[in-house]
Order: sequence, then C-alpha cells, then structure tokens
Amino acid sequence: MKPFLHKSFSTLLALLVLFSTVSFTIEKHFCGDILVDVALFTEAEKCEMEVLEIKQNKTCCKDVTNVVEGQDELKFSSFEDLEFEQQQFLASYVYSYINLFEGLPNLIIPHKDYSPPNLVTDIQVLHDTFLI
Repeated sequence: MKPFLHKSFSTLLALLVLFSTVSFTIEKHFCGDILVDVALFTEAEKCEMEVLEIKQNKTCCKDVTNVVEGQDELKFSSFEDLEFEQQQFLASYVYSYINLFEGLPNLIIPHKDYSPPNLVTDIQVLHDTFLI
C-alpha cells in the first residue's frame, strides 16, 4: 500500500508541475452572437459569412482569443539560500535520520543448505491426526 501511495503522489506532483508550466490558447470564432467554432492550440475555422464580409467591407464576425499563461519562472533554491538556523536544523535532521539506518549484521542460517528428506508416506494422513 505504501509504495502505491508513494508512486501515485509522485506522479500527481509531477503532473502538477507540468500543467502549471504549460501555456495554451483558446480561440473562438463568433458570427454575430453565435459561436461557430472553438479551437485549442490552433486557429478557429472561419465561417462562410466572413468571405462575404471581406467583399462588402462589413464586419459581423469576430475572433476572441484567450491565452492561458503558464508559470514561466520556477524558483530553484539551494542550501545556501536558507538562513543559518534553517541550515542547522536541516543538517541535524538529516544526520539523525541517516543514523537510524545502520547496517544489519549478517545472519547465519545454519540450515540454509539443508534439504529435507523425501517423505515416503504422509504420517498425519496415515494416523488420521490433524491439528485444528
């Protein structure tokens, strides 16, 4: 359960950073008050009335462009940017946390290379003795 939560939170945070830095445009084309086309990342298709408007110099069509700006400046901080008290706390925390993980002694397993004997008959079934 813990590795699944760790991977899902990591993925969620990576997607959050990705989507906070992506910028995109939404372009809408209106003919009068009627929405004709909406396009994401591309130009909206023009209606047939716009061709007639160019010939007659009338404008009833309009294009609306919404630009959603992503974050373009990410702040990278280093250990030197912290105040002295924060550096001292972080260093002591990391030092005490690393010391929790001491190497385990090599355990000697005496029966590691021992293979059990082949069973000729199942004694529990033979004598009808079962633990319940």
